Amino acid sequence: MGAAVASDQTAEFAELERCKVTAGLPGVDLARLGDYLAHRRPDLARGPLSGQLLPGGRSNLTYLITDGHLEWVLRRPPLGHVLATAHDMTREHRVLSALAGTAVPVPVPLLLCPDPEPLGAPFYLMEKVDGTVYRTAAQTAALTGDQRARLARTLVDTLAQLHRVDPVAVGLAGFGRPDGFLARQVRRWSAQLAASRSRELAGIERLAERLAGSVPASPAPGIVHGDYRLDNLLVAGGRIAAVLDWEMSTLGDPLTDVGLLLVYWDQLPELDQRSAGVAAGVGPRHGFPAGATLIEWYAARTDADLTGLDWYVALAGFKLAVILEGIHYRHQRGLTVGDGFEQVGTLVPPLVEVGTAALDRIPQ
Repeated sequence: MGAAVASDQTAEFAELERCKVTAGLPGVDLARLGDYLAHRRPDLARGPLSGQLLPGGRSNLTYLITDGHLEWVLRRPPLGHVLATAHDMTREHRVLSALAGTAVPVPVPLLLCPDPEPLGAPFYLMEKVDGTVYRTAAQTAALTGDQRARLARTLVDTLAQLHRVDPVAVGLAGFGRPDGFLARQVRRWSAQLAASRSRELAGIERLAERLAGSVPASPAPGIVHGDYRLDNLLVAGGRIAAVLDWEMSTLGDPLTDVGLLLVYWDQLPELDQRSAGVAAGVGPRHGFPAGATLIEWYAARTDADLTGLDWYVALAGFKLAVILEGIHYRHQRGLTVGDGFEQVGTLVPPLVEVGTAALDRIPQ
């Protein structure tokens, strides 16, 4: 095992060095991207390219690219990533293409490159959508109380719209495997934890065991975003202009999105000093309606049975703990790009506590 880990580490650092470019844009060689577009989509590249890494991404990397006339957004996997299925550019491109004609607002995808040769990893381009990403407390503090309430309502309405989309009708049959979805989620994040941890985390293995032993029956399957929260949305004129970051989307149990939103909304804001910009400035602490109100709105829009929601909150706490532990692991190895990663690891233990407390609330 030691040799395999050493080999994996060498490969990850080799990717990091290969993706760094002298223009200071890690992960995107603009000259090679320009050459690729000149052959595949000359209408997208009328001159030399420039770009910048967009803030906020803790996993897949997002860039604003321009030829001096037009602008697009490029998405590629993180440098040195460890879970290929969570960074599948083809899946992201497919779900955006499927939803582009629905009531769910998404950026229109423009090009998919599944070949890792041009940039060292697969990538895709999508349209640039104008709007604001609310990712800081200072941003949401500038909103009036009515604006916060309306924003929370449209946040919930958009999630309900997503969960009402018929996957088959939009060409997403086979996009996921709904049967056994929840059990696989527990196994998947348990495996991810084993692949990306460098320290002891009290209670996390027990949380995984308890989740695996108490999987509930799922409602009818739907399209799951997988990381639905306010700072994964573009807001313009008080409406949701685009839902972003579809890297974890699949077909499965829609209540996983609801449980995750609750943790982002009610739990992480209580850790403001350590939240490292993750879901900052939201929830009742910042003048928004409480999570219980969001759940009432969602239930009214979907007729969903939410009596067993605590299990989904527990899964969300476990999933977020594992994701942030993976980011902490990559940051410790010098494989993250951008700022704000220093405190991510401090969020992991309290998220384990969130998951454990949620399971403790379920009647035995």
